[in-house]
Amino acid sequence: MAFDIARTRAAYPALAEGFAHFDGAGGTQTAQSVIDAVADTMRAAIGNRSTAFAPGRRSLELVDAARSAVADLLGADPAGVVLGPSATALTYTLARTLGATWRPGDEVVVSRLDHDANVRPWVQAAEAAGATVRWAEFDPATAELPAGQYADLVGERTRLVAVTAGSNATGTVPDVATIAKIAHAAGAAVCVDGVHSVPHGPTDLAALGADFFVTSAYKWSGPHLAAMVADPDRWAALRPAKLVPSSDAVPDRFEYGTPSFPLLAGVTAAVDHLATLDPAAGGSRRERVRAGLAAAQSHEEAVFDRLLTGLTARPAITVYGSPARRCPTVSFRVAGHTPAQTAAALGAAGCCLSSGDYYAYEYFSTLGLRDSGGAVRASVYHYNTVEEVDRLLAELDVLATGRGRMGR
Repeated sequence: MAFDIARTRAAYPALAEGFAHFDGAGGTQTAQSVIDAVADTMRAAIGNRSTAFAPGRRSLELVDAARSAVADLLGADPAGVVLGPSATALTYTLARTLGATWRPGDEVVVSRLDHDANVRPWVQAAEAAGATVRWAEFDPATAELPAGQYADLVGERTRLVAVTAGSNATGTVPDVATIAKIAHAAGAAVCVDGVHSVPHGPTDLAALGADFFVTSAYKWSGPHLAAMVADPDRWAALRPAKLVPSSDAVPDRFEYGTPSFPLLAGVTAAVDHLATLDPAAGGSRRERVRAGLAAAQSHEEAVFDRLLTGLTARPAITVYGSPARRCPTVSFRVAGHTPAQTAAALGAAGCCLSSGDYYAYEYFSTLGLRDSGGAVRASVYHYNTVEEVDRLLAELDVLATGRGRMGR
């Protein structure tokens, strides 16, 4: 069955404003069902978590439902789903907790391709412990992250390897499974940043070999909340800093303060929405989510191919990276214009794109582009269309020439 783009776009009320959203890598628009779930929860009687009265029991149910939804999205155990305000906050919590067990001479391996949220927490935790940081390098021409280098980077003193499942700057999809095998053979744990990868296809944690995996709901049609997942037994072995009277249960001991119950309802609704993207799919929610994201992935790849082909065909545009496997994301510059100028001009024309380093700090620093403004990023999500791509390319033509088409 062909992907029903009209049906899909109708689920996002914000699209009626007419903007072409190529900024999904920074946060997608929100599905109507998510908006309704959040609003309905705020209208209902909700108390803090308690078994003593109905509004308190509703809160308990909302938390449990969100854990189950994230588990179905990723192929995880609900009892191992830690919920929090952002991927950055959750990674810092994990880094501080693991870092407290590290000693001088221990090592951590991070990647220069990663979002800084999967770099700086580990670097800082290593510095605090007197541990050594080792760096995996990407190919500057292709933006590939060669898995083979990890055989030299990982050793008997390696405690953790942090790697992205999808670069938020170039879309690169590293061979996480191979990297994880190398790490596990040395007894190291693996933390995978799935923030950019999860929205763009089915996720299988067992296949990836991730010991810890983080994702953000606002990158897949949901609210601004995140989740980090691991085997419950792995969480049980860790002792985070926490308030004395707060729960010591797993996964609760890793969650600080009272959660936003309405936003948790939105997380569940977002996963349920993804499960509708392939209306012909049946089975469990996990099966329907996988089918929906697979259908969306095929659509995104077709739209992105048109975008990438159009960008690379224009001599005034420099595209950064050409990875063999990628999420539908690309960074580029237009000759004669800073990235900020390009984004502003496109924004004035109703095309929404990010500019700067988008927290891919090490990537743009390595290329020597960060101090001059980074690049412009275009990211395709399942509500984007080829017509929007053509609109963007036409606006880039106008920007590059000041009057009309670039040579094609």
